[in-house]
Amino acid sequence: MKPMKPIKPYISALLLFSLISCAHEGDYQRHQIATIDEASGIDFCDDSNTLIVANDEGSFYEITPQGEILSRHKLGDFDLEGVVCEKETLTFAIEEGALLEVHRHSQQTKHLPLKGETAKITKRSGIEGITKIGEVYYLAIQSKNKADAKILITQKNNQYTKVIHELPSNIIDTSGLVYHNHQLYILSDTQDRLYIYNLETNQTLQEIKLPPFDQEGIAFDAQGNLYLTDDNGAVLRYHPSEFNLTTEKATQSSPPPLPK
Repeated sequence: MKPMKPIKPYISALLLFSLISCAHEGDYQRHQIATIDEASGIDFCDDSNTLIVANDEGSFYEITPQGEILSRHKLGDFDLEGVVCEKETLTFAIEEGALLEVHRHSQQTKHLPLKGETAKITKRSGIEGITKIGEVYYLAIQSKNKADAKILITQKNNQYTKVIHELPSNIIDTSGLVYHNHQLYILSDTQDRLYIYNLETNQTLQEIKLPPFDQEGIAFDAQGNLYLTDDNGAVLRYHPSEFNLTTEKATQSSPPPLPK
């Protein structure tokens, strides 16, 4: 019997790529809890122990931490890119430069456009994430350029959303953010990274490599589980230990002071 010929290098590389792809697909499916078209922003509602998931087509879904879809609501022709869940209201970030306030029970809406010197939004640098800290809303502005990457600090009133300050983040292609355990967690879709940012020192404390998919939104539930949304249509749940994140529940404390 003739000895077997060695596998050519390009065949070996192809087999290795196939094995890695299969492993990634299996890991992805293991973490996926729900399928939602063009899932973007996500937030956890403490009072109802549910998650609100926004999508790019102007709808939002309420789901359980296990992924069961409880309801779906169409708000209109909005590109929703993030959401904050509070007891009476949901506040959505609209990519083109506005917040949309929605009453949780009546579904009445209020469109609140951004105003202020730094409220200039372009097609290539729209709002991609929102979180609330104290009485102000932090909005992530997407940019392919580090110098233009920033987070706007805003306040709502009955007619508009006023930009009161901005922070340079130096994180390109920011796609989502959330305030958790007294730190700001910032997603970068292009980099497949999660950055932990300290608002008191204005410094990035940690950079975490994420699985390669189109990360759009981020949230933590009451147990510290991490939820990520995929623009391709999925909600995924991870245990914090998978990314070496703390499992300690945040304690109540005063929000960080606003930057001067």
